Amino acid sequence: MADSVQPEQIEQSVETPVEPKVNDNKKWYVIHVKTGYEGRVKAALEQRIKSLAVDDRVFDIVIPTREVVNVKKGKKTKATEKVFPGYVLVKMILDDDSWLVVRTTEGVTGFVGAGLKPTPITEKEVQAIMRFVSQEQPKFKTKFSVGEAVKIIEGPFADFLGTIEAIDDEKGKVRVLVSIFDRETPVELDFLQVVRL
Repeated sequence: MADSVQPEQIEQSVETPVEPKVNDNKKWYVIHVKTGYEGRVKAALEQRIKSLAVDDRVFDIVIPTREVVNVKKGKKTKATEKVFPGYVLVKMILDDDSWLVVRTTEGVTGFVGAGLKPTPITEKEVQAIMRFVSQEQPKFKTKFSVGEAVKIIEGPFADFLGTIEAIDDEKGKVRVLVSIFDRETPVELDFLQVVRL
């Protein structure tokens, strides 16, 4: 029986699966761009990554943004606000080719880092940024400032004048000192209930 297979031969022919190698060189870098050009830089960079075949080294491009509620002239409007105007996050393996593709993209003014070498940001920083931009409750954004004179336009104190004592952007509220019976009385109001004088 020359054709019979010996047990030792069977063991040798079975290959042990090779674990895929996790590339630890992927890191997040911050690039500085012309303010207001973040979206254009991202689109141009995505196109260049494909055309110059570095998509195996540049993986993700993020413009950190969040939803805010603007209050203007008594009206609320939702808007998207850039958290870091003039900056874009890029997840990449840094080598000469990938660095050159990112660095020479129109609108990119450079990498953020010490000296000439780009410095990656830590995973902790990336997670903090991502948590910040994904917060569910929209932030209120207004142009009021403490000490500013305002007129109340709605509610029981409508037509009263007062001075802003405190601002709570989180809740969209202001505390206004209103003069009632010759005494300053603090009244908490919604941003929509007051206008600048």
